[in-house]
Order: sequence, then C-alpha cells, then structure tokens
Amino acid sequence: MATRTSATHVELAHKNAPAAVELLNRQLANLTDLFTQTKFAHWNVRGMHFIALHKLFDELAEKVEEAIDEFAERVTALGGVARGTLRMAEESSELDEFPTDDFSGENVVAALADRFAATANSMGEQISTLDEDLGDSCTADIFTQTVRDLEQAHYFLQAHSRDPA
Repeated sequence: MATRTSATHVELAHKNAPAAVELLNRQLANLTDLFTQTKFAHWNVRGMHFIALHKLFDELAEKVEEAIDEFAERVTALGGVARGTLRMAEESSELDEFPTDDFSGENVVAALADRFAATANSMGEQISTLDEDLGDSCTADIFTQTVRDLEQAHYFLQAHSRDPA
C-alpha cells in the first residue's frame, strides 16, 4: 500500500514525511506483532516459574503497547495513516510466527528473546536513515528510545535463560 500523507504545518512533513511514515509503519507492524506474541506467551507459558514469567511477559507487553501508540501517533503527526490493525501488521511484520509446540518456560523465554532482539535490530538499522538521510531527528529519537527499551526487555528475558549469553 502506498504511503499517503496529508498536509501539516510541520516542515519535515512536506519534504520527507512519506519515507519516515513508511519506516514508522514497518516498525508499527513489527511492534504490533511483538505485542500479540508477548501476550500469547503470557497466556500460554507453563512450568515451575510460571507466575514470574507470566508477570514479566505482561510487563513487557505493556511497554511494547506504549511504543505502538507512540509510533502510530508519530505517523499521524507527520500526516500519514497509521497501519495498525492486526491484519495490516500480519501483512508487514518481519517477525517469525511464535512456536506452538512447547510452552515450557525455557522455550517460551527463548522464543520471546529472539523476537525482541529481531525487532530491536530491525529498528536500530533505520535510525541513521531517519536522522542523517531524512533529517528527522525526532522520529530517530523515538526509534532510539524504543530500541533501548527492547534491548532492556531482551536482557530481562536472557537473564531468565539457562544460557544467558
């Protein structure tokens, strides 16, 4: 779907908004998928550490949900349309589907850690494009803060892993 923008009084919106909106919507899809996969893990995890992981996953999902809102609102501030439905996310997400064959805490933690890392890596690769190529330091800052939060979540997940390296 082509990136559509409407007129705003923000100078960036007239020049580079379509490219920034495209990058924001790509990550909005990843974040929406990450949110639903984190909730899926929250609902289905099993094992000795159930309650600790159940609570951790819910906290991580809340942080991702905050990022979703920030990304969607930045899209609309730039005059774009936030592509934020689940179906839209499914079309565009770069994340692998969550495995459904084993819900032991160890396997669920590993699957979530992989998805948080993948999202952080994908987003991190776009920061310099936003800042240097598009001159959009505000959107780059949103990406930077979100990568920081995703890396912290990954650290929390890795700390629960048998192989924390």
